[in-house]
Amino acid sequence: MKHLAVRFGEQLREIRKSRGISQDKLALIADIDRSYVGRIERGEVNITLEKVYDLAEALECNVTELLPIF
Repeated sequence: MKHLAVRFGEQLREIRKSRGISQDKLALIADIDRSYVGRIERGEVNITLEKVYDLAEALECNVTELLPIF
């Protein structure tokens, strides 16, 4: 399961950077603490589906874009 969190975080970081959005800005838009965004990107936490949808909305992407493909 830990591997899945890491892959999700990598995907999140890639999409965030491709849109030119900082962790601070993403945290503000998604109403998530900035340090929590960093922990998500490093795969240190398992986030809820609600947060996945909040992040997708903040990044203006489809939820499926955030999900890692194995």
